[in-house]
Amino acid sequence: MKCSALIIFVLIGISLNAQDLNLFENEIFVSESDTLNYRILKPLDYDPNQQYSVHLFLHGAGERGSDNTSQLTYVDQLFLKKENRENYKSWVIIPQCPNNDRWPSLSSDDWNKNFENKLTSPNKSLRLVMELMDGFIEKKQVNKQKVYVSGLSMGGMGTFEILYRRPNMFAAATPICGNGIPEFAKLYANKVSVWIFHGSDDIVVEPKHSFKMAKAIIESGGSPKMTLYENVGHGSWNNAFAEPNFLKWIHSKSKK
Repeated sequence: MKCSALIIFVLIGISLNAQDLNLFENEIFVSESDTLNYRILKPLDYDPNQQYSVHLFLHGAGERGSDNTSQLTYVDQLFLKKENRENYKSWVIIPQCPNNDRWPSLSSDDWNKNFENKLTSPNKSLRLVMELMDGFIEKKQVNKQKVYVSGLSMGGMGTFEILYRRPNMFAAATPICGNGIPEFAKLYANKVSVWIFHGSDDIVVEPKHSFKMAKAIIESGGSPKMTLYENVGHGSWNNAFAEPNFLKWIHSKSKK
């Protein structure tokens, strides 16, 4: 009897979780012959006569695919948490990168080689994200002064890249365990508030890359915030999302 009750409880939990995920509406963005899967969460108590902030989230390499679900792996509870939905009413857009592509054009530590070429040729998936965002923020239900971007790992790299490709779009950015091209920090350093996160023991994307980007932003006149987690490896997004002020800090920012 106890076993049956436990099974029913687990099944109910799975069902409720599936229902929660369905709050992220399943969408496809089409540009000519190219498509981009994405999920979108409407603001709580959505009113089409109101304007809301927009939060773009770029997932990591492990969440790539074509199911339009895996990209929610680490962030569904962050954005679906009751108090977060109540306190930070926002559009949340979470695209999915296919397995054969990456958000950032840089792919390794040898980013210094021919970095000038990175300015003109975004990868297809990031180009589609930018096209999606270009159109979406023109909606009358969007507050264009409060558009944000976050990303983890590969998505942290994508966050740094979309900042230099759309420096006038975002009010705040939170790249987590990412990497970027310091030469382009001057394009957004004075325009976007940046909070960088990394684990001190990360051997997948070494923390030196976040230090490098913070230094570049400072040298370009910006004032980034940075949090380094002691004894934390690559999964520093768990620590970042647990920060009590993570969303509060983001939503406190408006375009400079």
